[in-house]
Amino acid sequence: MPWIDVCAIDDVEEEDVIRWDHEDRTYAIFRSLDNEFFCTDGLCTHEQVHLSDGLVLDYEIECPKHNGLFDYRSGKALRAPVCEDLQTYETRAGNGRVLVFIE
Repeated sequence: MPWIDVCAIDDVEEEDVIRWDHEDRTYAIFRSLDNEFFCTDGLCTHEQVHLSDGLVLDYEIECPKHNGLFDYRSGKALRAPVCEDLQTYETRAGNGRVLVFIE
């Protein structure tokens, strides 16, 4: 089954991000101020730094190393030095849990 139970809804504070490791990959789980959940690859596309250590503001995550910026809803790279988008994954929340669709 491709839907994977990641964490409890309460594990991610509003307008924040947590790291989630699954098999041999790292992901970032975001919770917006609108109480929506999103999932992207967990490493910056510029120098493979963990995004979970970055700053979340509105719908953006700033990489902690060189301040590259991504829209975590779409994965789009918004500010140099990042130029490669993040991969995103379908995410849903229900019954107190966050689930991510990983193929």
